[in-house]
Amino acid sequence: MSRAIWLVLDSLGLGAAPDAADYGDAGADTFGHIAAACAAAPRGPLHIPNLTRMGLPQAHAAAHSRLPNAAGAWPAADSLWGFAVERSCGKDTPSGHWESAGVVVHKPFGLFESAESSFPDELLHALIQQGDLPGVLGNCHASGTEILERLGEEHMTSGRPIVYTSADSVFQIAAHEQTFGLERLYALCVLARRLLAPYNVARVIARPFVGSAGRGFTRTGHRRDYSLPPPAPTLLDAVSRCGGEVVAVGKIGDIFARRGVTRSELAHGHEALFDATLAAMADARDGSLIATNFVEFDSSYGHRRDVLGYAAALEAFDARLPEVAAALRSDDLLVLSADHGCDPTWPGSDHTRECVPLLALGARYPARALGRRDSLADIGQGIATHLGLDPLSTGRCFLTAD
Repeated sequence: MSRAIWLVLDSLGLGAAPDAADYGDAGADTFGHIAAACAAAPRGPLHIPNLTRMGLPQAHAAAHSRLPNAAGAWPAADSLWGFAVERSCGKDTPSGHWESAGVVVHKPFGLFESAESSFPDELLHALIQQGDLPGVLGNCHASGTEILERLGEEHMTSGRPIVYTSADSVFQIAAHEQTFGLERLYALCVLARRLLAPYNVARVIARPFVGSAGRGFTRTGHRRDYSLPPPAPTLLDAVSRCGGEVVAVGKIGDIFARRGVTRSELAHGHEALFDATLAAMADARDGSLIATNFVEFDSSYGHRRDVLGYAAALEAFDARLPEVAAALRSDDLLVLSADHGCDPTWPGSDHTRECVPLLALGARYPARALGRRDSLADIGQGIATHLGLDPLSTGRCFLTAD
């Protein structure tokens, strides 16, 4: 029996997908623009030797139809490496994860497209009445940090939660942990999830924060996502149905609405996510899937358009990657991927429609180039094959040459 460890570098796109222009993202390139910014900055080039050995820059070059090592810039990759193109509608976290786990989303999620007065009056009226609220603030498209600076103090004095959205399919509620209450915020999000059923919105997100107007406001690690369930069984369901353990680290459990998850390990921050992943690897039995989402690439750096912060986070991730590789057993498979892009050099603060990396390491699998994979579902199909499961309904296994 084997185990699989799946690490999602949330938002690490490799360049515009073939249909990126349909989303206003032609020219977006999360990894490429970060690397270029580092090379031009006093801090110097991006330093990611372990991801380079796994084939990340080579996959980026291939995604741009360039020879991956024409100038001898990198050592030969010691892993399976390539890139994948999303087939699902949209550029959301759930669709990217679900497709990676074998379920392509053909029906677009609902969006609130108006930049101001974004939500329908009847939705907000029901939320206010049933949530026993004095009203709400926001009701617009916004960056999570900007809207706290603008409305955090008024929220604390009025008791009205802050509701906002973006170009993604999301309804976000921000509230102060002490003055509003964390459990009250969670209960309000559960209510919103129910009220949003007719709108097919992918996620309701609780955005708790602390602080004051004088000291500034900071979002905490108590975020919680209330996602729609996947529309069909995923890789996680297949593993758990066959008696395997599915350990969801970080927000993976929320993204899959707990479907197929046998154990959740909550952790905040990339260091804690690494620690939780390594702890799970230490005791996970054969047949297990350990899945971890490294959310801060997206939430702390991509959405906030912090290019050099994103670069530093990549370098810190790279520095800890050998710990995961050292903890692999002889029949384990390590897979690294992403769910979408979030180019920190791109206008606005939303996700970007991009190709994503597919990097895999396992003693049973010789290093080779995977080229372009025409669906993120190839990721889940490869993991299913490795674990000895029946084939998933979608995707081609990347572990064997076509």
